[in-house]
Amino acid sequence: MRGVPLLTGEQMQRYSRQILLQEVGVEGQRKLLESRVLIVGAGGLGSPTALYLAAAGVGTLGIVDGDRVDLTNLQRQILHFTHDVGRPKTQSARRTLEDVNPEVEVRPYQTVLTSDNAMEILRDYDVVVNGCDNFPTRYLVNDACVLLGKPLVDASILRWEGQATTYLPGHGCYRCLFPTPPPPGSVPSCADAGIIGALAGFFGTLQALEAVKVLLGIGETLVNRLLLFDALAADIRVVRYQRDPACPVCGDHPTVTRLIDYEEFCGVPHRHPAPQAQAQQAAGSGDGPAGEATPAVDGGVAQLSPPDVWKRVQEGGVVLLDVREKAERDIMRIEGSLWIPLGELPQRLHELPKGRDLVAYCAVGERSARAVALLRRSGWERAFNLQGGIIAWLNHQLPVEGPSS
Repeated sequence: MRGVPLLTGEQMQRYSRQILLQEVGVEGQRKLLESRVLIVGAGGLGSPTALYLAAAGVGTLGIVDGDRVDLTNLQRQILHFTHDVGRPKTQSARRTLEDVNPEVEVRPYQTVLTSDNAMEILRDYDVVVNGCDNFPTRYLVNDACVLLGKPLVDASILRWEGQATTYLPGHGCYRCLFPTPPPPGSVPSCADAGIIGALAGFFGTLQALEAVKVLLGIGETLVNRLLLFDALAADIRVVRYQRDPACPVCGDHPTVTRLIDYEEFCGVPHRHPAPQAQAQQAAGSGDGPAGEATPAVDGGVAQLSPPDVWKRVQEGGVVLLDVREKAERDIMRIEGSLWIPLGELPQRLHELPKGRDLVAYCAVGERSARAVALLRRSGWERAFNLQGGIIAWLNHQLPVEGPSS
C-alpha cells in the first residue's frame, strides 16, 4: 500500500547500516524481519550464527538443543555466560538473543532432534542452519531438509580446522559429499580432540552470512562448493562438488523417502539414560582397598584421580588401559599402558587381565568412562576411570612418554 512505511522509525535506525547496502535496502530488511531460521545446536557454531542473525533482524529464530550449559562450553559458546552454567541452553540462548534484539521471536526447542520430531520442527522454517556435532544428527537434518525442500547451511569444526557449504534443493546434499558415515570412534569429538574457540566464531559467522544471502536471494552462496579452512596455517581452499544422481536421498531415484534410525545407520549406541539401579551396579560398591582413597563416582562410573592412579602405578598394583585412537597415542601416552581403541574393546576383552585394578584413560575421561561401564558389565569389577583423562594427568605434572615428556 502506497504511503505505508515498510519499517518503523526505530527499525530504520537499528538496521541503518544494513539498509545502506544496495543488496539489502528497505525491502530486503523487511524480508529479513519476516524470515524464519532454525538453528540446530546452541553450541560453538550455533552461538555466533544466532547472535548475528538476531542482530541482522531475522524475525524468527528457532533454537534446537537438549543440553544444559556446562563450564567447558564457555570457551567457545558465546551465547552463554558463567551464570548460565546448569541452565538449559535454549533458555540461556533465548535470554541472550532477546537482549541483543527484543524484536526477534526466539522459539526454544529444549529437546534432542529425532526422526520422530524433526519433520514437525523443521517444517515452518525458511532456512535450516546445522551446528550439531554428531553424525546421526547431521544425516538426520540433511535428510529432513531434502524431504521438506529446505535450504541447509552446514559447517563442522575440529581442532584448528573446519569446513562449510550450503545445500539448496535440487543442487545436492550432505550425502552427495559423504554417502556413508565414518566408522564409529574414528572421528573424535571436540571433547576428545579439542577446539580453538575462535574457529567456531569464524564458521558460525560464515553460516550467518550464508543464511542471509539465501533469505535475500543475493550474492554467491557456497552451493556446490565446500570451503576448507586450516586456521593454524591460515589456509583457505574451496573444493567443488556436484549433486550425485545416484544419491539415495536427493538423487534421480531416491530410496530414502522417510526418516530412518540414524543411530543405527551411523553404528552408534542409542542415547538412553541409564536407570539409577544400573548406575549403581556399574559403579560397584565404591570401596577401595584398605588404606587407599575411595573412588569417586561420576555418572555411574567409578573414577580415580591422577595422584591416586600414580600412587598405584608406582606400587605396581594397577593395569592402565589407553582407549584412544592411534594418532592420539602416538603424540603421548602413559608409560606401560595397554592400548585397545574404544571401538575395538568389545571384541578384545579377552586380552585384559582379571582380578587386578584396571584404570582406563582417554583424553578427558569421556570415552574411557564408556569403556569402564562396558568392563563392569563384562565382569571387570575393579575397573575405574582416570578422572579427567591424560589432560588431567598432565595438569598434575605426572610423566608421559612422547613429545610432551
